[in-house]
Amino acid sequence: MILIRKAEASDAAAIAHVHVQSWRTTYAGIVPDSYLKRLDEAQRAAHWQELLNDDQDVFVAARDGEVIGFAAGGASRERMQDCDAELYAIYLLDEAQRSRIGSDLLRELARALTLRGFRSMDVWVLAKNPSKEFYARTGAHYAASKEIEIGGAVLLEQAYVWPDLDALSRI
Repeated sequence: MILIRKAEASDAAAIAHVHVQSWRTTYAGIVPDSYLKRLDEAQRAAHWQELLNDDQDVFVAARDGEVIGFAAGGASRERMQDCDAELYAIYLLDEAQRSRIGSDLLRELARALTLRGFRSMDVWVLAKNPSKEFYARTGAHYAASKEIEIGGAVLLEQAYVWPDLDALSRI
């Protein structure tokens, strides 16, 4: 059974594990291997420890007490199409993907953001991310693109927008 719950400070290391492992599987062949190899779970855990005390909502998906995915969001950092909220991150371990867990995490995040008064949400995703169709399947539409640099490589990033967070909270 999968439990979706609000993340706690004690989840930082588990979130970091999911974050690093999902980057290594999802972005292999997209992001330079040297960058992926340098990802450090301990560093990422310290970063998540700080973020869990920040003004954002973070939810985890746990199976038998083990965190297998997470989603984080809050105020939009780059107001795409006047979106007031942003999905900062949503990652699942490879074996947990394509099983509705991502949709469940997204729905809980949308509910929490709606309760905080947010109305719409954007997300930036690498154009070559094989999971980017997930956003379209959950009602987001393409909005823009830009180039970014990761590990010395210039990559295309695309923005998707959910214009109605309330509708997203009911998927």
